[in-house]
Amino acid sequence: QVQLVESGGGLVEAGGSLRLSCVASGLTFSNYAMGWFRQAPGKEREFVSSISWGGGVTKYADSVKGRFTISRDNTKSTVYLQMNSLKPEDTAVYYCAARGGGAAYSGAQHFDFWGQGTQVTVSS
Repeated sequence: QVQLVESGGGLVEAGGSLRLSCVASGLTFSNYAMGWFRQAPGKEREFVSSISWGGGVTKYADSVKGRFTISRDNTKSTVYLQMNSLKPEDTAVYYCAARGGGAAYSGAQHFDFWGQGTQVTVSS
């Protein structure tokens, strides 16, 4: 079955950096667009970033543009989220998601598979 396993979360001070990774199995990774979403306590899940199957198209939420970078390595079935200049409002559980068809979308409804999430906490 399809599995998406996130890692790299943790506690960091404001202004710091983290790199999240998501390893996919059970699917042909290069056929899937990948995305990152996050959910803070008491809030709805929100889009963070997505990347097309080949990496040529990327999308970002306005709140993370210029600070976060999404990338993928199809040889390792892995998608990354480099997060720089972190702010306390970035604190959330971050989820990796996969979308069949390959195009990068921002809506959660377009994604077929989800990971279990990794906690990111940014202290002020």
